[in-house]
Amino acid sequence: MSDKNESFTEIQSDFRDFLKFALKRMLRAIPVLLGIVTIVFILFRVLPGDVAKELAGKYPTPEKIAAIKRKWGLDRPAWEQYLIFIQKLIFEFDLGISYIHSTPVVYELGIRFPATIELTLVSMLLATIIGIPIGIISAYKQHTRVDYLTMVIALIGVSMPIYWLGLMLQDIFAKNLGWFIGSGRINPVLSADLPKYTNFYLIDSFMAGITTGNWTFFNSTVSQLVLPSLALATIPLAVIARMMRSSMLEELRKDYVRTARSKGLKERLVVIKHVTKNAMIPTITVIGLNLGALLAGAVLTETIFSWPGVGKFVWESITKRDSPIIMGFVMIVAFIFVIANMITDIIYAYLDPRVRYHKRD
Repeated sequence: MSDKNESFTEIQSDFRDFLKFALKRMLRAIPVLLGIVTIVFILFRVLPGDVAKELAGKYPTPEKIAAIKRKWGLDRPAWEQYLIFIQKLIFEFDLGISYIHSTPVVYELGIRFPATIELTLVSMLLATIIGIPIGIISAYKQHTRVDYLTMVIALIGVSMPIYWLGLMLQDIFAKNLGWFIGSGRINPVLSADLPKYTNFYLIDSFMAGITTGNWTFFNSTVSQLVLPSLALATIPLAVIARMMRSSMLEELRKDYVRTARSKGLKERLVVIKHVTKNAMIPTITVIGLNLGALLAGAVLTETIFSWPGVGKFVWESITKRDSPIIMGFVMIVAFIFVIANMITDIIYAYLDPRVRYHKRD
């Protein structure tokens, strides 16, 4: 009975340590986020050009420009504009109003972010489930034809321009073979009838299939994801495969592998249970960084495949100097990076017993 009590007390202690660790990470993230917003705010103020003049249209007059500045508070000192933005952000989670669309930034990003998140997650899933096995096989079969072939493919994947690959996929499989439509998130004929509960089309179409028994929406959504996700997954897939290979080779040369083999453990058990688990640690970092990078930079893929995501929208906002949209996007991406780093630290602690989150500051 005392052993059970000690075990329960230990679990409680670990859980409290985890909460302290998570709280520290969150508190440390606050100055990082504020610093990023401050830098973006300053950059927009030092860039040449006048936002009010661009908003005034083709025939700007001094009166029209002055009215626009009063409307958006651009006539106030820069430090006052910054304090107002920070105050609204912290106390109201208000990212401001878009200059171009005259709608809340949260709304504009909210209707587009699901498309980017959906495309990014599917792409990273493909890159991970293909890249990790390729890296493992390549390392275990080092200096064989399999190793050379996989590394050549990985090198081509890293070097291949994503816009060229996207155009080739679209031209071959959409235009010539006619297997896919090649643009949009769903067949335009079905788009109006799809019930949009979450604006994540995979979830919405799956729910529609369960409730109605009609899987046409889901099949169309999956079909539309194939080409853009393949194009977007190519570079991270190659990076993950190369990182996994180098990590595996490093682990395979360590003493514990020789010890495990000398004890008579099966080779598959040594490679899968011991070597792969340790080799995954640096690979997880690469996966986390690539996930954030894809969320922030899927502009080319979204443009080629007419994907109504946030990347293309933010790029257009940059060209029009719509700073509330840009700062809102930067805040969300920075928050995603912070969360990804926290999750990475937790996975580190699970994969490597020597790494304990409650011992790290």
